[in-house]
Amino acid sequence: MQLPPTVTPRAFERLAEIGAAGQGQALRVAVEGGGCSGFQYEIELDSPKDDDLVLEGSGEKVVVDAISLPFLGGAVIDFSEELIGARFVINNPNATSSCGCGTSFSM
Repeated sequence: MQLPPTVTPRAFERLAEIGAAGQGQALRVAVEGGGCSGFQYEIELDSPKDDDLVLEGSGEKVVVDAISLPFLGGAVIDFSEELIGARFVINNPNATSSCGCGTSFSM
């Protein structure tokens, strides 16, 4: 059985700063075909759906749809602030390689 993805406290804190829950929104993390490595992450604020996996912390929610869930098993969703910018990042143990931008990967 595959482990579900997890979300770091730092990612939940950033969502709280954005005020996503106050707007009825959650951070949606999805996997779609495409990108330079075969798959790419889609990260956006969206309303939770009935069949989503919902991960909660600090009063905020991160949701993953059922189709993306097998690609994100055991992944860690985090928030990173670096000199080049701030963004949500995914450390995915299922990815065999990724591109330089960090949003595209292969399995």
